[in-house]
Amino acid sequence: MEVSDQVLIERTVQRQDRHAYSQLVRRYQSRLRQALRALCNGDDALADDMAQEAFIKAYKALAGFKGQAQFFTWLYQIARNQLMSHYRKKLPEPDSEKVESLGRETAVEDACELTRRDLHRAMAELSSAQREALHLTYQLGHSNEEAARLMQVPVGTVKSHVLRGKAKLKTLLQNRQGNLTHATR
Repeated sequence: MEVSDQVLIERTVQRQDRHAYSQLVRRYQSRLRQALRALCNGDDALADDMAQEAFIKAYKALAGFKGQAQFFTWLYQIARNQLMSHYRKKLPEPDSEKVESLGRETAVEDACELTRRDLHRAMAELSSAQREALHLTYQLGHSNEEAARLMQVPVGTVKSHVLRGKAKLKTLLQNRQGNLTHATR
């Protein structure tokens, strides 16, 4: 029988039981890393570093966890805030001209099939909020309400990001498919 998150948290806080916390880490590490990879535009090393840092910060702050949200929701918010802080400090905004030139440099692969790389490139052209909302709702299967809690925005904002992101993806992918069709003629 699996021990609940709440019991593991209590053991960690009250008894300084590191084994209990390691069970939480094992339970959520792949899910957190997957969520962060989408936010890191495929930079697996950065996602892994941010996940590790988030678990360390969560461990240090665990006594302050009030249980008003699920543990993963709280952990995700720590990781997301940390990643946003990292981007503010370290990375410049993406240059739209470079994004476009990368798209133009792509070799023609298959006119009938959109590849994962096409989707990844199209996702990179969305705003970070649209990308995150789509990732949370479609790839991770969260409801709009859960995504709103994770993103710390109103539900209507999440819905708007999802709708606009889907519309932009559709246009980008249709344009990509049209370019492949013209290139193969």
